Amino acid sequence: MTGITPEALVLAFSALGAGLSIGIAAVGIGFGQGMCGMKGVEGVARQPEAKGDILQVMLVGQAVTETTGIFAFIISVVLLFANPFIKVLL
Repeated sequence: MTGITPEALVLAFSALGAGLSIGIAAVGIGFGQGMCGMKGVEGVARQPEAKGDILQVMLVGQAVTETTGIFAFIISVVLLFANPFIKVLL
């Protein structure tokens, strides 16, 4: 049995890092969007006449929260398909 090559080790840890970045980001996004929605519903319940303004601010908050997932997805794709750490080994 041969040892693990450095390239295989970098690829394995890159896959692990890609999975962790998406997983942790998904938990954060779910929590953030849930809190944003909860506070939006609370605000509309307290002041129904401000529904339009509250909805607008809530949707902007949802969009900002979702950018975390997009950044994590980009990092994962770079780690999996355009891995910068492989070039260090060559």
